[in-house]
Amino acid sequence: MTELKPLFNFDQLPAKTTNSNGLTGMDVISVDQFDPDKLAYIFARAREMREMVRRVGGTDLLKGYVLACLFYEPSTRTSSSFIAAMERLGGSIIPITQGVKFSSVSKGETLADTVRTLEQYADAVVLRHPEIGSAKLAADYASVPVLNAGDGPGEHPTQALLDLFTIREELGQIEGLKIAMIGDLKNGRTVQSLTKLLLHFDVSLRFVSPEILRLPLKTMNQVIDAGIDARETHDVADVIDNADVLYVTRVQKERFADLAQYEQVKDYYEITADLMAKAKEKMIVMHPLPRVGEIHYNVDADPRAAYFRQVQNGMFIRMALLAAVLGQA
Repeated sequence: MTELKPLFNFDQLPAKTTNSNGLTGMDVISVDQFDPDKLAYIFARAREMREMVRRVGGTDLLKGYVLACLFYEPSTRTSSSFIAAMERLGGSIIPITQGVKFSSVSKGETLADTVRTLEQYADAVVLRHPEIGSAKLAADYASVPVLNAGDGPGEHPTQALLDLFTIREELGQIEGLKIAMIGDLKNGRTVQSLTKLLLHFDVSLRFVSPEILRLPLKTMNQVIDAGIDARETHDVADVIDNADVLYVTRVQKERFADLAQYEQVKDYYEITADLMAKAKEKMIVMHPLPRVGEIHYNVDADPRAAYFRQVQNGMFIRMALLAAVLGQA
């Protein structure tokens, strides 16, 4: 019988090495995990990623690593930016992003079993799920890092990180800014996550919404306990002339049990060119997207419209996070 020769000399293969950055192996479930030092670290790495992409397009920093993208809800920006981030870093993707109806979930498989299956193939898992607490549940069962890409109306930590990064890069600072959150503050996980991150800074917050979409009392109490200057209003006119940041969100139809209520508030706020004429010369308009009419298209040409630059920042932040939790940044 002919003796089979090994395909590889494993003694000559380079071993995977990891950097000690305080984030290696960490799940990213909540913005509560990020203090100012971790924020500064991720932002510094994101700037490096931005420069690298602009100069050479990509790197092999995560060559040999695999990321599983598991999305139980529709996503364009978050799923695409995680995929782009991993590929620009030289890694590979398992994309389950076109609805889990094409996966074993449709057969009744639990989230725990799905995650434990995917970790057999992947070094990290990105999860979007309609239920609050789903990312924490997945992380409890997984032995690889789990990154929360949105758990229902709960949190969206990577969006909050890219939002804060955008504010810092666009305006050169965070301290001392007046930031107005507008729209669906009740169901907006992006608003609630960004608000929590802003508690680390000396800012003024204005919450603008119809009565039925007010910021949850729990989050407002956190703002008050942190000593932040915060007020609520129903009128954008109360904030437009002195806001440094207008953070606009859509009214989320999918979160309404009563569609009649949705119809009453869906067009409550509209950011128009005429309204922007009343805003400061140096300020920015942000939106986590998608928009459904709350920012008019004629605002897009305004240099203060930062929402598509915000989208690109998402890729740089997610590149930084993936490299960090996998020990390569």
